[in-house]
Amino acid sequence: MRLLAQILSLLFRGTALMLGLVGAGMSLACLGGAFSDRLDALTHAAPLWLAMAIGAIALGGVSARGAERWVMVSLGGVGLLACAILMTPELWAAARFKPATVAQSDLKIIQFNVWHSNQTPEKSLAWILAQDADVVILEEGGGDSRLIVRALRARYPFASCDETWIFSRKKMLARGGDIDEGPYLSTAWATLADAKGPFTVMGVHYTWPVPAGPQQAQSRKVVRLASSFDRKSMILAGDFNSTPWSFTLKRQDKALGLRRWTRAMASWPAGKFSRVMAAPAPFLPIDHVYAGAQWRAVTVERGPALGSDHRPIVVTLRRQ
Repeated sequence: MRLLAQILSLLFRGTALMLGLVGAGMSLACLGGAFSDRLDALTHAAPLWLAMAIGAIALGGVSARGAERWVMVSLGGVGLLACAILMTPELWAAARFKPATVAQSDLKIIQFNVWHSNQTPEKSLAWILAQDADVVILEEGGGDSRLIVRALRARYPFASCDETWIFSRKKMLARGGDIDEGPYLSTAWATLADAKGPFTVMGVHYTWPVPAGPQQAQSRKVVRLASSFDRKSMILAGDFNSTPWSFTLKRQDKALGLRRWTRAMASWPAGKFSRVMAAPAPFLPIDHVYAGAQWRAVTVERGPALGSDHRPIVVTLRRQ
């Protein structure tokens, strides 16, 4: 029994040291994302580094003694502090948002990467139709999700597509996709008629943050495209494949001149997001909705798991 206790103690202490070293090292490297796009790719996993830091503090504090405990807890503290620098502004912004009562004149928007390998497209479609949204923005509407696109085209009178889809109940005065030079970007835009004046909706789908470089180029391109429209009334939504604690998204938030209303709202992964892996709950906020100064969010909600590897986002906006 004593031998077993010693083995377990050694296991816990070794685990605490490993968690402290990896958590502290990776979270400190994340701070280098302010200067390096390669290091910035590590920031997307900040929740993982945070969990490691907390694990080091908990295990080290319980299983170690003396200087050994001090080292493990200190390593965990370093990781915790670095993650707090990255994540606290986003978490604070999320905590400050106060929803309001929805009015009939408000604009309801769905942002949803329906996934080309959607396992239950009928379920996704039924949920989308039940929301009765004014505008639906979809990514990855091919493959197993084609029936979703076909049904929405029949239900909504107006649509704009360039791999990314925009469906609208409001009349489209103009529409288009990616016609700008530069890196490839799946995007669609439409200028919609409205009693308070026309406004433009844009949907985008970014590439993954690894390898570094292409996603940052796409972000700069979206900023250029957005400058072609009236940003005070503009709405931008999509699968950005970028978390809000990354420096890439922080720079984009600043450059766009729009307000991001989706704050710390995890949307990926959802359900069985690969052939061998399933997620009980999403932990990365990578689907976002922005709006110009004329809009104020009334509600910001996350939808259920619907066969896609993303959860849908539902935002209701009120024009000032």
